[in-house]
Amino acid sequence: MCGILAVFGCVDNSQAKRSRIIELSRRLRHRGPDWSGIHCHQDCYLAHQRLAIVDPTSGDQPLYNEDKTVIVTVNGEIYNHRQLREKLKSHQFRTGSDCEVIAHLYEEYGEDFVDMLDGMFSFVLLDTRDKSFIAARDAIGITPLYIGWGLDGSVWFASEMKALSDDCERFMSFLPGHIYSSKQGGLRRWYNPLWYSEQIPSTPYDPRVLREAFEKAVLKRLMTDVPFGVLLSGGLDSSLVAAVASRHLANSDVACQWGSQLHTFCIGLKGSPDLKAAREVADYIGTRHHEFHFTVQEGIDALEEVIYHIETYDVTTIRASTPMFLMSRKIKSLGVKMVLSGEGSDEIFGGYLYFHKAPNKEEFHEETCRKIKALHLYDCLRANKATSAWGVEARVPFLDKEFINVAMSIDPEWKMIRPDLGRIEKWVLRNAFDDDQKPYLPKHILYRQKEQFSDGVGYSWIDGLKDHADKLVTDAMLMNASFIYPENTPTTKEGYYYRTIFEKFFPKQNAARSTVPGGPSVACSTAKAVEWDAAWSKNPDPSGRAALGVHAAAYEEAVDVKPADLSNGPPQKIKKGIVEKTATVA
Repeated sequence: MCGILAVFGCVDNSQAKRSRIIELSRRLRHRGPDWSGIHCHQDCYLAHQRLAIVDPTSGDQPLYNEDKTVIVTVNGEIYNHRQLREKLKSHQFRTGSDCEVIAHLYEEYGEDFVDMLDGMFSFVLLDTRDKSFIAARDAIGITPLYIGWGLDGSVWFASEMKALSDDCERFMSFLPGHIYSSKQGGLRRWYNPLWYSEQIPSTPYDPRVLREAFEKAVLKRLMTDVPFGVLLSGGLDSSLVAAVASRHLANSDVACQWGSQLHTFCIGLKGSPDLKAAREVADYIGTRHHEFHFTVQEGIDALEEVIYHIETYDVTTIRASTPMFLMSRKIKSLGVKMVLSGEGSDEIFGGYLYFHKAPNKEEFHEETCRKIKALHLYDCLRANKATSAWGVEARVPFLDKEFINVAMSIDPEWKMIRPDLGRIEKWVLRNAFDDDQKPYLPKHILYRQKEQFSDGVGYSWIDGLKDHADKLVTDAMLMNASFIYPENTPTTKEGYYYRTIFEKFFPKQNAARSTVPGGPSVACSTAKAVEWDAAWSKNPDPSGRAALGVHAAAYEEAVDVKPADLSNGPPQKIKKGIVEKTATVA
């Protein structure tokens, strides 16, 4: 990943302003420690912090067209850049960078070229011939991008909020699958797949088509000129990524440079479910496996730094980001700069445990659509920023445009969880890779129950976070939370604790708070899906163990104590065998 910052229409275009842009761009240097670049044209600035993955020697940014009238700063990877170059034979390329095609595609096709790009990207492009500019973000929002506005009428774009929050009166998350055009004066959606309308698809399930689409998605992401590996938790999604990459690595171009044995990485508390499962998968597919451990205290000590980098106070995201942040630091210390990861599968296939309660295929499909549309606020944000904090790039094959089209066209009746038919969550994906002749994975791994990353690294991780927050946040603080934080009010002590840290980095900034989603959630559900089971409203926790009656290690259901016991004080609940007082309001 790289870091980009662009500013257009500054009233002040002095040397001091250039210095200020450089200073702000440095806030993104963790994303791109390999080189820095800036281009200034009158009152327009495009800055770049580079993480060199493809063409490390000549691909420094910003990038240009032939006569340097078009300038572009890009964060991302364009996997089909070689095919696009074939369409641009009349153009002269200066570098081997996959991102240079963007400048030439704009020359050739104008603003209507973004859908031709196959990859993950956020970019800003300036056409100096008329001082017009465009900005665009990939279909799902794998790479982060923010847009802001200054009091002087300037328009800002940045990979992370920290680069523009101090200089913008207002800013927001740039919508995935959208393009901003200065000529047309606003955002419009360039990504318009059939599933986006949430109409119920009817294509019959074909396991071979699904498997081949995923294998293509993994293979195209092996485009790299630097050492790489796979994040392997031992769950279904990361195990399939590792198994496919390992199976095809020997015949890929990258094997000539980095060898045919895949490196895999896992982190967890000692004795955690993920460590055991990941080791077993790594041994089965023959990877060079790297196992990292962390303690609950080490995770707690990292929380402030994690929240600074991922720029959220969402509880689920912080729980999962912390071990990923720690692991990324270890990975970078080994000289690895790119990893494949398994994000997106649960959203596409309804893999979260709460999908067991989906009442029908229509609601099942609509919930998967809602989950995919919100990925840029949750798992994509986590996977990108937690790794980019240490100059590591995460690529996500499940969020390949073509693979999503194939997977989301399947009649959702096939995705429904049907114990009577032997179908557990994500059965269509498991079945597609259930090959007795050439097995991809051991059967018990292929059919392992879903573990959210924050659970799988060790259950005591989440319990430790809650205990830590309980010590720092009093009952009175939580009771008055709505007065301190009227917008997106935290409802738990853990959420309150994270919010206080976030506010320290973005003090009195409503725009920053508004970039974080809210609402009730059980086991990572949307607020709408909480309605599927009345019991969930009593236990609104994003952990997979909150899926009462589904997860093998579920929390015990909260039970109200009988009124006769109330003489001893305020109302109480029994949870996990511990009596906890609940707040009362007169």
